[in-house]
Amino acid sequence: MVAAVASGQGKTTVTAALARSLVRAGQRVRVFKCGPDFIDPMLLERACGAPVHTLDLWMAGLDECRRRLADAAREADVVLVEGVMGLYDGTPSAADLARTFDIPVLAVIDAAAMAQTAGAVAQGLRDYGPVHLAGVVANRVASTGHAQMIAASLRDIPLFGTLPRQPEALPERHLGLVLPGELPRLDALLDELADALQLDERAWQALPLLLPLLLPNALPAPISAPLLAGRTIAVARDAAFAFLYPANLDTLRALGAQLAFFSPLADEGVPTGADAVYLPGGYPELHAAALSGAAGWQASIAAAFSAGLPILAECGGMMALADELTDPDGRRWPMAGLLPGVVRMQARLAGLGPQALDTEAGPLRGHTFHYSRLETPLAPAGHTVRHPAGTPGEAVYRHGSLTASYFHGYFASNPAATAALFTPVAP
Repeated sequence: MVAAVASGQGKTTVTAALARSLVRAGQRVRVFKCGPDFIDPMLLERACGAPVHTLDLWMAGLDECRRRLADAAREADVVLVEGVMGLYDGTPSAADLARTFDIPVLAVIDAAAMAQTAGAVAQGLRDYGPVHLAGVVANRVASTGHAQMIAASLRDIPLFGTLPRQPEALPERHLGLVLPGELPRLDALLDELADALQLDERAWQALPLLLPLLLPNALPAPISAPLLAGRTIAVARDAAFAFLYPANLDTLRALGAQLAFFSPLADEGVPTGADAVYLPGGYPELHAAALSGAAGWQASIAAAFSAGLPILAECGGMMALADELTDPDGRRWPMAGLLPGVVRMQARLAGLGPQALDTEAGPLRGHTFHYSRLETPLAPAGHTVRHPAGTPGEAVYRHGSLTASYFHGYFASNPAATAALFTPVAP
């Protein structure tokens, strides 16, 4: 596990550099992301060449995490897990995940403004839990002498590797890193990071070969009934609708659904023959002009709504269905108009954290993370529940065949509840 004392220390950069370095050395690498994140996994997928799944003991659940790790351990030489925020942040935290599966931790320390204090930080990260701290990767190291001071301060903790200050960083925006498709030099940048990563081969070889209780002869099947057999679900997927857990698509397919992808940004309509529509989150506010002018897309989603097709719109998907969207520059754009109301972007974070949607089939777990607000005359049909506080979370709107909310569901947490969202309600 690649973890740190806080966000912004360089976890994603180090994980991507390590993954790309190992892949170039001929290793089969699988990478996971701890916590509910969409953008880091896209970048890490480019670094390792394989889908990056979520590990979260609450949202995904213990069995799902064990199953995913078992599958990766069967097919890969190296499994990396990028932590979330600080090592001990959250309920559950990355440290909880590391202890549950006895995963060694590499602590990334941004050493740009420190030297010997790195040892105190590393020992605190190790002992507070404690966790099995295998070593430290020092980021933004200025020189060989700087690295030597850090190494001496660590005492009995190995300096696993160093990464010097980089002339080009991974760019960010309000919801995290820029999408990989927007970075024409991404592969070159990943190769440069891999070249710059100085890894202590002896420390790497000293890591134990871990096959903890991950490989029982038969793990329970996550889905037993094909509740969506024979149904085709149209899934929006482009730069405006990019926040898709790979596990969500896996769950829909395991439920028996056929998936048909389309791009509203390219003015592609809902595919013919679709029985339901899934509009995931993303960055509609950055593509408001294109979505506003996409007459074909707007007509097709209106027709699907009029025909009573179940439509699930999460966060950015919901924003694109409102009457109007005010973008970050204050410009107002007409949207598809299926959901009465207007969406306004704001500089201040409007929602963040794990939540669950109560359904007749039990809770569907997930999270929320957004910088906009919906102003609508509709009364919510209900609210999600914040974890662990138990207080009301995001509003959930039901308007005709449309279910819309800022809530992002993790479908594998409750396949039966997921199937119900894409099944027409009897009149």
